[in-house]
Formats: sequence, C-alpha cells, structure tokens
Amino acid sequence: MEQSRKGDYKMKKFWALICMITCIFGLTACGGDEQLSEYNQQKVDYAKQLAAEQVIPMLEAIAESGADRLNEYTADEVEYQIGNAYSMNADGYAVINGASSFESALKEIGSIVSTGEPEATIDGNEIIVLVPVDGVIRDAEAEIILSNDMFLRLESAALNPQSTMGELMVDAALNTVIGMGTVFAVLILISAVISAFRLIPKIQKKFAKKTEAPKAEESAPAAAPVVEEVVEETDDYELVAVIAAAIAASEGAVTTDGFVVRSIRKRRVR
Repeated sequence: MEQSRKGDYKMKKFWALICMITCIFGLTACGGDEQLSEYNQQKVDYAKQLAAEQVIPMLEAIAESGADRLNEYTADEVEYQIGNAYSMNADGYAVINGASSFESALKEIGSIVSTGEPEATIDGNEIIVLVPVDGVIRDAEAEIILSNDMFLRLESAALNPQSTMGELMVDAALNTVIGMGTVFAVLILISAVISAFRLIPKIQKKFAKKTEAPKAEESAPAAAPVVEEVVEETDDYELVAVIAAAIAASEGAVTTDGFVVRSIRKRRVR
C-alpha cells in the first residue's frame, strides 16, 4: 500500500510539472505571435511596398542631386512638391532630414545596388519599416517611419550604414583595451595610494617637530642682557705730567724739574 501511494504521488508531481511547462510555452507563444487584424495587415503590407519602392528611391534621387537644395524651401513647400512629384503624403521636415541622412550615408556605402525584404512592425501610432540595403562599398539599413492610419504619411527616414565584420572586431578590441586599461590604471592608482600611507607617519613627525621648536623657544627664559664694560684707557704719561705740575705749583716751583713720580695709586673715597 505504501509503495502504491508513493507511486501515485510521484505521478501527480510529474503530470503537474508537465502542465506547468505546457502553460509556460503557451503563454510565450501567445505573446510572440500577436496576430494582426486584416486591416492592420493590409496597412503593414502596403507600408513595406511604399518604403521599398517609393520612399527609398525618392530620397536616393534627392540625395544624389544634392540635399542642400531643399534648404531653399520651407517644410510646407517641400511637402507640396513631394505630393505633386511623387504623389506621396510626407512631412516636409521628414523629407529634408531623410535626404540629408541618405546623402551622408551614400558617401560611405556608395550607390544603392538593391534592397532586401522589408520588415514592418506597428508601434502605437507609427509603422516602422526596416529595409536592408545593398551598397557598392558596404551594406546599410533604411529605417522608414509612417503614420499608422489610412494615409501612411512619411514621418521620418534614415539610412544607417552597417559596419563590416573587421570594423566590428576592431571596435570590440578597442573597447576591450580601453576597459582593461582603465581597470589597470585604477588598480595602479589604488596601490600608489596604499603605498603612500607609509609616508604619513613620517610627515606627521616632521610637522610635530616643526611645531614643538617654536613652542620651546617661547617657553625658554629670557637671557640677561650682556653689558660690556667699556674701560677707557688714559694715557699714563699725561696723568703723570698733570700731577707733577700740580705738585710744582703747590711747592712754588716754576718747573717740574727735579720731581719724579714713581707710582700712582687710586684712593678710595669714603
């Protein structure tokens, strides 16, 4: 009995897992394959035809003849001329900008050789058409945006050159080198900062010594001023002559002849 119960439990888990996987695949299929209505499908098909057979040839012709000449007209005038010449509903600014994009792209890809199978998607009020373009030098992709209504008015156009495999490899290599170089530069900078931490204690000691020296000078007692005693030396001979003259005068002698001064001693006055 226990074995049969375990077997039933395992079978229930198995079938639950199968049902879960089936639901997941069903939801994915529903989200990916959104069916268009008959009216929208007709608009998408006509948008593809319009982009590949009219818009791209028109913009190529304007670009080859010189897109700058459209700058002489206003957007309304360009829209009127496109309507008369090509019987196409187009915004004037879309034609001017699209012709300029085609002119710059044709310098890189050369002339257009052929166009591939267009792809179109509906995005709200717009129908976006992507058309592969084969050029003489390299390939490109034309992006044509039309209004999602019965008029399919041209709202934007651009021709984007595609990079070759060699250019993609070069760009990838450059991005890798730049990324690795940036990483190594940051690592070197971090290691330099870490190694500089060793110098911080030494620098702090130097600043501490410089700040302690002025404090020591300020706290030291002021030294007593040194007074130099200037001793004036007198001429002993002059002093002897003066004393001899004074003695001679006191004795009534006319001259100092006969007077001999043997020593002079200073007497302290009390």
